[in-house]
Amino acid sequence: MTQPPYPQPDPAGGPPPPPAGWPAPQQPGQGWPPPQQQGPGWPAPPQPAQPGQGWPASQQPAPGGWAAPHQQPAPGWPAAPPAYPFGVGPAQPPPTAKRIPEDLPFVVRPSLRKRALTLGLVTLVVGLVIACPIGLAASSEGGGLGLLFIIPVVLLFFVVPVGLQLWLVSSGGPVLALGPAGLWIKTRPTRGQAIWLPWEAIDRIYLRRWALEKMLCVKPRDPRVGSGLGAFTALDSGMQQAFFGTGFTATVNHADRGEDEIMRAVVGYAAGRCRVG
Repeated sequence: MTQPPYPQPDPAGGPPPPPAGWPAPQQPGQGWPPPQQQGPGWPAPPQPAQPGQGWPASQQPAPGGWAAPHQQPAPGWPAAPPAYPFGVGPAQPPPTAKRIPEDLPFVVRPSLRKRALTLGLVTLVVGLVIACPIGLAASSEGGGLGLLFIIPVVLLFFVVPVGLQLWLVSSGGPVLALGPAGLWIKTRPTRGQAIWLPWEAIDRIYLRRWALEKMLCVKPRDPRVGSGLGAFTALDSGMQQAFFGTGFTATVNHADRGEDEIMRAVVGYAAGRCRVG
């Protein structure tokens, strides 16, 4: 009877012996060092680091090769800010100030002399229009000289508002300030409250005349800019919207700088980032 090709189990229950010519299992080959055993007192091999509690798990690519959407931030971390209405930066309201700062390269201030000359001429014309008929009536037969006292009363009625307007203009500070990053402009025509607008947030800058005023008008890209600044500001802004098409204006014919100088500065500092004209 021939030898079977595979070793037969030992009747005593032990493992079968290896076939002739094969090395014993788990024995190092000739020339190889024996495996090192870890001695007592040595630390265990380092395990792969696991993410701590509260940290998001690593992102796994989605099927098809596209990256999976961003994971939600861990508890305690703020969410990402919403998009800016102009397409850049966070959605925060523009900075405001009680008075336009005077540390920018180009600052335009109101001219009290030009304003007083204009209002004085208007008051004089109105006074002459009223005084001439009253004088003729007083000098006619049956007229009384008491009618002449109406003239100073009427002039006083006009002089008080003119003086108040001159005081408001002179105490409100600059009307415009330009810089490489943007501009400061008033939100109210008579008070000093101002708003900062980057050049990228401005849609158009143009000139418009109404009555005796010629204004530099700044129209922002987002019509909501300037809202929430108070009831009086909203009232003034609404009136300017009706006359000039925007609530942000600065005088150019009653300023300490000429109109051409102001427009050259606007074009230079805007550098094509908004429409001018």
